[in-house]
Amino acid sequence: MITHCLAVALALSAAAQGAEPIRALLITGHNNHNWKYTSRVHADTLEATGRFDVDITDTPEKTLAEGLDGYRVFVLDYNDYGSPRRWGPAAEAAFVKAVSDGAGVVAIHSADNSFDGWEEYEKMLGLMWREGTGHGPFHAFDVEWVDVEHPITKGLPDWKAHPDELYHKLVNVRNSPYHLLARAMSATDKGGTGRHEPMAYTLTYGKGRVFATPLGHVWTQSPDQVEGRDSQKASIADPMFKSLIARGAEWAATGGVTLPAAWKDVRAHNTLGPECRDHGWRLLFDGATTANWRGFRKDSFPDKGWAIRDGELVVMGGGGDICTAEEYGDFEFECEWRVSPGGNSGIMYRCSEDHTYPWETGPEYQILDDARHKDGQKAKTRAGSLYDVVAPGADVVRPAGEWNRARIVARGTRLQHFLNDILIVDIDTAGDVYKAAHAASKWPGMKNYNTKPKGRICLQDHGDEVAFRNIKVKRLD
Repeated sequence: MITHCLAVALALSAAAQGAEPIRALLITGHNNHNWKYTSRVHADTLEATGRFDVDITDTPEKTLAEGLDGYRVFVLDYNDYGSPRRWGPAAEAAFVKAVSDGAGVVAIHSADNSFDGWEEYEKMLGLMWREGTGHGPFHAFDVEWVDVEHPITKGLPDWKAHPDELYHKLVNVRNSPYHLLARAMSATDKGGTGRHEPMAYTLTYGKGRVFATPLGHVWTQSPDQVEGRDSQKASIADPMFKSLIARGAEWAATGGVTLPAAWKDVRAHNTLGPECRDHGWRLLFDGATTANWRGFRKDSFPDKGWAIRDGELVVMGGGGDICTAEEYGDFEFECEWRVSPGGNSGIMYRCSEDHTYPWETGPEYQILDDARHKDGQKAKTRAGSLYDVVAPGADVVRPAGEWNRARIVARGTRLQHFLNDILIVDIDTAGDVYKAAHAASKWPGMKNYNTKPKGRICLQDHGDEVAFRNIKVKRLD
């Protein structure tokens, strides 16, 4: 499973209807694109449907060699472009055998860049990025369904103005027969060929079914890039893309499609599964009450500025910061958050109510729309940062309007921030690296900042609308 404890009950899922979830292995870990971002989004896209149970491997050379029993579909978000990395004989043989024996494959975007000369892989994927292949600039274009009766595409609405890269002149290296599902016009004024290019197709390899699409481009941005920072993330946030990937994966695994045309997150949120409870997790928000929260330095929950809407705890501004009813020293904290365009908030922890504001004592996990808010222009104030002290180590934040997953681990002087299951801050606040970063921050004047061994966990009212759900904590002390 995805390695967080935001396990959610599945409503309307295949499991609830008596069908076993499809076990999927998402293969990633190397890519000249932003694989740390895309891989976790793809996994969420599948699991949200209730049809899939997804494992992720960032080390396919090891995982594939150890055995693939039980997996019904492999999702490829991996390429070796720019730094050839084969998986090794044992891993490659296991992968080929599993597909030959009937496991499905989903190949996304630059997976077709990989393994020049690996005959079996090239036969499996069909159309490859090879010499002569190219693309124009990232832009919006229509995708046309060619086969509207195929299980994957049947019932899908017209696909207009999809933002993405449009690959052209893909090469069928091994002359693999394939079935075209969708195409797009590669316009000459966008650096294209002036003809239709394949955008989705199927083929078979042994007993295995393969679904492939060159769509889904998200580039790795430089740490200092500001303009257009999140624009390419729209390619895989597009609900039509999510629907195509989920239906393609179901077809590759089973030969049929039961998922609806419109992709939807059918999970029931604000729940705590038995495994989480057994490991000491406690739910801090049940989707209906604010029993575990109150205003900072207040006796009750704010009567304005905060609300519960559709199972979400929402701050709109004007109510002040809120805090947990209990204090925490060493702990793990998890939640999901969704920020409005241009929005700003934060999660502050080990906050003392001996001071007027939480940020006077508590370090902050930044919540932000990086693309629109001015704080997104500086690395150490972007989403997931240890605010104004330590910048996030990877660009994995999802755009405004999308749900992001936060995890904080505070153990003694070591603080860790995770964003969408990727570790992006890992700092020992007793060490020289932290001391230098702190000295260069806005906090030296705050003599009690990050000095408390325990305190409240606070959600910030910064005046912008931000929603929270699946809020939970686990004591480590």
